[in-house]
Amino acid sequence: MAVLKKCTSLLKKCSHKNIWKIKAFWAALNAFSLAKSLSIGNSKSYFVRQTNNQVLK
Repeated sequence: MAVLKKCTSLLKKCSHKNIWKIKAFWAALNAFSLAKSLSIGNSKSYFVRQTNNQVLK
């Protein structure tokens, strides 16, 4: 005999979706901040190997 699934209320569904969106927003913000600090060179937690691309004349 088939058993019906429990229905999730619209309020719970929206709240779970909003929590996911907030977590994604903060993760994206942190990633952007890290990328910005790496490009500027102010990062204290990551080391980026600098290469010398000087053109010989």
